[in-house]
Amino acid sequence: MTTKRKVEVFSAGCALCQDTIDLVNEMACSGCEVSVLDMLDADVAERAKSLGVLSVPAVAVNGELASCCAGRGPDEAALRAAGIGAG
Repeated sequence: MTTKRKVEVFSAGCALCQDTIDLVNEMACSGCEVSVLDMLDADVAERAKSLGVLSVPAVAVNGELASCCAGRGPDEAALRAAGIGAG
């Protein structure tokens, strides 16, 4: 049985954020539960802050900020290393 991965994409609604949303959705497998979260929502912004999000777009997998998102934007290799698309 495949373990579900909770994938959170933090977005401000910009074109770059949409590119990341599209990339994550393209990469997502049946074991990925993808949520797009609006940083204009105060609760979402607080969650992002607790995860260490410094800029958007940012992606967290199972409650951990993907390495690609610590100070820089997401990239496919780092997202795969975080578990997106694996199973």
